[in-house]
Amino acid sequence: MSEDVSIENWEEFLGKYYKDRVLELASEYPEKRSLIIEWSDVDRYDSELADALLERPDMTLERAEEALRNFDLPTGTILDKSHVRISKLPQRTEIRELRSHHISRFIALEGLVRKATEVRPKLIIAAFECQKCGHFTMVEQSGSRYVEPYLCESDACAGRKGAFKLSVARSEFEDAQKIMIQESPENLRGGAQPQTLDIHVEDDQAGVIAPGDRVVATGILRSFQRSTQTGKSTTFDIFLEGIHVELEEQQFADLEISKEDEEEILNLKNDPQIYGKIVRSIAPTIYGYEEIKEAMALQLLSGIVKSLPDGSRIRGDTHMLLVGDPGTGKSQLLRYVSKLAPKGVYTGGKSATAAGLTATAVKDEFGEGRWALEAGALVLADGGIAAVDELDKMKSEDSSAMHEAMEQQTISIAKAGIMATLKSRCAIIGAANPKRGRFDMYRPLAEQIDMPVTLLSRFDLIFIVADVPNESDDRAISEHILQSHYAGELGARAKNVGDVRQETVAQQMKSIQPEIPPGLLRKYIAYAKRNIFPVMTKEARERIIEFYIGLRMQGEGEKSAVPVTSRLLEGLVRLGEASARMRLGEEVTLVDVNRVITIVEASLKQVGVDPETGKLDVDWMVGKPKSQRDKITILLDLIKAVMNEYGGEAPEEEVLERAEEEGIDKMKARTIIDRLKRDGEITEPRQGILKLVLA
Repeated sequence: MSEDVSIENWEEFLGKYYKDRVLELASEYPEKRSLIIEWSDVDRYDSELADALLERPDMTLERAEEALRNFDLPTGTILDKSHVRISKLPQRTEIRELRSHHISRFIALEGLVRKATEVRPKLIIAAFECQKCGHFTMVEQSGSRYVEPYLCESDACAGRKGAFKLSVARSEFEDAQKIMIQESPENLRGGAQPQTLDIHVEDDQAGVIAPGDRVVATGILRSFQRSTQTGKSTTFDIFLEGIHVELEEQQFADLEISKEDEEEILNLKNDPQIYGKIVRSIAPTIYGYEEIKEAMALQLLSGIVKSLPDGSRIRGDTHMLLVGDPGTGKSQLLRYVSKLAPKGVYTGGKSATAAGLTATAVKDEFGEGRWALEAGALVLADGGIAAVDELDKMKSEDSSAMHEAMEQQTISIAKAGIMATLKSRCAIIGAANPKRGRFDMYRPLAEQIDMPVTLLSRFDLIFIVADVPNESDDRAISEHILQSHYAGELGARAKNVGDVRQETVAQQMKSIQPEIPPGLLRKYIAYAKRNIFPVMTKEARERIIEFYIGLRMQGEGEKSAVPVTSRLLEGLVRLGEASARMRLGEEVTLVDVNRVITIVEASLKQVGVDPETGKLDVDWMVGKPKSQRDKITILLDLIKAVMNEYGGEAPEEEVLERAEEEGIDKMKARTIIDRLKRDGEITEPRQGILKLVLA
């Protein structure tokens, strides 16, 4: 084929392959202005034309659009402002692999939308009015520079320089928007910083994309020269002139599962030990924590999202919190899960702000001084898992931003006139340390963690990771850790010195090797979430109701004691669906429900049992338990009674003695009085004298 691509080539192609679509476009024009052509169709028609599209896109696309605008339509419609947009290029280029030879070539990229500016009109053809003679000069604008005429074209001015004024009414504009995409987290090597690229989109492509969306963008890579204080630089910046930007709606679409992978996945399904194998494949270098690892496996698979007739949505993701002593491997578990998830984001709570976690409106160079929406970690983890370490170190105003993200799975922005709602359909796994370093089983959870009670209540599962000395456990952990180090030492020696056989290394590595390789397990999870939608059997439903009512009955007859809330019921359903997905089952059976009940009971026993009464109390987990509330009420009544007897003031010792008569230990009573002082319910006008604030 010659250097020049003819319009006739494109006219013949459109008539042969896309006639129906052109007619459809004409019927919807001008509301719809783009004809989307698949690259493979062009290649099937003429491979040289397809190659010209990749290598010389400017001229080739210009001819294609001319052919579309000249297309002979029976209706007589002229598609004068239509566009040809090419999709589904044969291969995609990674953002970090872009080099100088890609400039001016047609490429396809994929990634997550990090920022997006507002849609604004861009000047295409400017109409300038001469202030001397009133003649209009039309100047085509290209690039980002504003071009004005130098001479007046009219005979009256005879080519003299004139003062010109832009006529907005006669000029032509089209919508324009800038978006920034970054590499997908699952494609990054460990510790690599995700790279970004700006994309300029125009006309009907503007305003379609929002931060957090996963997109495939095709376009022409452009470059522009940087300017410094000393002048123009020899280093150029790049951006993509977006020809077609397509939303990737399907989750995990980027994780390709070949026929061979599918065969391996179905073979695993038939393994009766599959459930245990998946659990044992999660962080095998960390000893123990079987219940936590089982819960993590269920969290990776997740339940089913339900869209109800009234327009509401029930989340399928399970949120989990690990609380406990330092040095117990919480962070390691979080990192492992975030890497194992087909789409995972890991962040530290101490270094994360509300804007960094959720989303914000920013005003910077990217938006050329205008406000732009920027997505945070929970938006970028949409469809996967967000691991938030050191959740207790977050500022209260930052952690409160997570409330909506955890329950509604959306993030609402109202700033600088921007009102937007972004999706954050991800499961959250958090880790937190107690305020005083060690976890105290005899104090409520809410008192020990610097986190809002409302946020704590949104976690479906909370596990305590306590470091309790135990000879047999300590020996097993020691042997496991030393075995891991020994295997690592042998591996390093075999690689660098070469005096250790690979068979010996493989033998020693067996104990710390996952039973299912991480790559295959990620594909197994993606396959299950994409294809398996189990339905709960009648027996399973009845068992969940029976378990839930059994727990609620524990609070019957006891005023203001609530063992569990209905949030637990939804959590059981989600976990049951995840259990069925783990074995690629089409039904949630009684076995699945009994399995998840065991996990939920383990979680409740750790954080939901009041040690004074031995009964379940949801307030022991997220507030003041009933036993504590009763003691507070008794003490307040005693202080009031003593105040009445002693002329408006209550000696502390008298109150403590009467509290002991009521069955409240003196030390316990003193602790409650100190807390009431801090809360501002009682004051101490003089040493040893108490007074109610609202007597």
